[in-house]
Amino acid sequence: MIMKLQGVIRLIAVCPLLLSLGMPIAYGQPVADKPGLQENPYQEFSLGAIKPAGWLEEMLVRQKEGLSGNLDRLYPLVMGPTNGWLGGDGDQWERGPYWIDGLLPLAYILDDAELIAKVKPWIEWTLASQKENGYFGPDTDYENTIVGIQRNNCGDWWPKMVMLKVMQQYYSATGDKRVIDFMTKYFQYQLKTLPVYPLDHWTFWARYRGGDNLMSVYWLYNITGDDFLLDLGEIIYSQTFPFTQIFTSHNWWHTGSMLCVNLAHGMKTPLIYYQRHPEQKYVDAAKQGLKDINTFISGPHGVIIGDEALHGNNPTQGSELCTAVEMMFSLENMLQIAGDPDYASQIERIAFNALPTQISDNFMTRQYFQQINQVEISMCDRNFDTNHHGTTTCFGLLSGYPCCTSNMHQGWPKFVQNLFYKTNDGGIAALLYSPSQVKTEINGQQILIKEKTVYPFEETVRFQIYTDNPVCFPFHLRIPEWCTAPELHVNGKSIKLDKIKNGIAVIKRTWRNDDLVVLKLPMKIRLTEWYERSQSVERGPLVYALRLEEKWQWNDNVPANGRLDKGFWEVHTTSPWNYALIARDPAKMEEHYRVAVRTDVTSYPWNISGAPLEIRTKGKKIPDWNINNGSAGPLPYSIPAGREIKTSEEDIMLIPYGCTTLRIAEFPILGKYVIK
Repeated sequence: MIMKLQGVIRLIAVCPLLLSLGMPIAYGQPVADKPGLQENPYQEFSLGAIKPAGWLEEMLVRQKEGLSGNLDRLYPLVMGPTNGWLGGDGDQWERGPYWIDGLLPLAYILDDAELIAKVKPWIEWTLASQKENGYFGPDTDYENTIVGIQRNNCGDWWPKMVMLKVMQQYYSATGDKRVIDFMTKYFQYQLKTLPVYPLDHWTFWARYRGGDNLMSVYWLYNITGDDFLLDLGEIIYSQTFPFTQIFTSHNWWHTGSMLCVNLAHGMKTPLIYYQRHPEQKYVDAAKQGLKDINTFISGPHGVIIGDEALHGNNPTQGSELCTAVEMMFSLENMLQIAGDPDYASQIERIAFNALPTQISDNFMTRQYFQQINQVEISMCDRNFDTNHHGTTTCFGLLSGYPCCTSNMHQGWPKFVQNLFYKTNDGGIAALLYSPSQVKTEINGQQILIKEKTVYPFEETVRFQIYTDNPVCFPFHLRIPEWCTAPELHVNGKSIKLDKIKNGIAVIKRTWRNDDLVVLKLPMKIRLTEWYERSQSVERGPLVYALRLEEKWQWNDNVPANGRLDKGFWEVHTTSPWNYALIARDPAKMEEHYRVAVRTDVTSYPWNISGAPLEIRTKGKKIPDWNINNGSAGPLPYSIPAGREIKTSEEDIMLIPYGCTTLRIAEFPILGKYVIK
């Protein structure tokens, strides 16, 4: 008897073989859930089993050739040989581990010997640093070497949590059993030490980010089955900020003192703990937390707004690059545990909108904060919680805080790592879509699946399956909630999809070499409502923004703030930006928003010249909507009656948000107010 899973529709063909549920898959680490932990519907493949292709491969290559592959040379004060995680007397806190947390998956996904050689000294020093009692890492932690804040006690838990993530990935890529012994000894040390020196004994960071620690504990338990790890998990959860209770309380997002990046880390905590305590309240808390984030403290780009602390959802407030990549990582873990496709949609929203625009095309500079409505990038103190001498929106190596320089590297490699999953019914799932391939083994048969698409810039995703012999397994495909009329074909034969609004279709059949699965996800124009009843234009997983010309200008007038940045880029435009959209009948959106698709998609589509799509529509200038202190002034409130605007309607062009640097993405609306 086949059990029905909530939100899942199974499409079953005749299958002559019985698949063992949760069977270990060759090429994958042994992560089948042990008794004592809830069985997750989806599990990661070993690092390197999934490879990017097309535009996604280009993103990783640019990372290698840019900051990710060269940060030791470009930021030697912190990432050079004096780093404490290499045995030196330099920075000994989070930044080195942050870099390796992104560089290591990049290296093994690309099979790049040069990058692997850069990673290995960090791994070897860390393994060798472990003391008899299980403690590891530098003997003295520094929060900020440049500023000179020294932690005289060596116990800060937080940076070690990052290095534990690094070790997990290293084991996934290599199977090096030293990692298992290393982590076992360290967790035994934590079991003895945390009751005396809790997570927030030295810094508050570990208290908010304890979910990362708990995640590593449960990961190891699934390999060793050591019962003491479950006891340790209870201690860690009890000392972690109570996100489960917070997310189920009223108006929790008004906690202005909470840093946005801590929320990005912590949002996964209820579901991490759910693995040990499979109670509905933890699922509900995580779901409510994300719903409130999207309603009250986020925007169409999908990222928590907070410049540093939470700061509402005004489209001129800043959202931090660290927050974007940490949200993606949290959501990737939440997706595996809960199997909820809403988490996949949120990952794509961030990856395809916020992430590419906040890092320069050559991956050599980045913004600390981005704005949804961003009409000027300049050295200017904006209405932010913190301004860093006005450099927070400028593209630079170290503008704003250097944490993003260290942490941004994990975004794309971990996105690749989560394109496909092993499933608890012995199959394969494709829950995030991008050009790629996965290689694995099922029932002793080698399987290669190539995903051929330029998604998110096209509606069709093709999966070509290669196998020497016929093999039976279920193939899970996500149907995004924005797609109301999906189409599915196997070898040219249509398979009926009934009433899928937001779920997962599972095709279970005997697969043969060269089988072709074609999933078509028609993308319709839709308007979504945001701050001050503004509206954003969306189509598929992409948000669209006003296309503005860009003039990049180098500024070497470095503020005297003690940092070693040699300068930064400012960006200005001569294009008018102060447009409102015209209210339209929701039933006639395609008539008023005309989509044009380029026949050729460049290898790097994420800029205004390479944008594969554009939308033409009408807008009206709002004469008194002007720049205020480097940002678009207060957003005109959209009301049903509107006020008379005597300017003429003009043709305006919208392109994908991720292709812009300057933009308007939340527009005031003129005329009768309608929203679907």
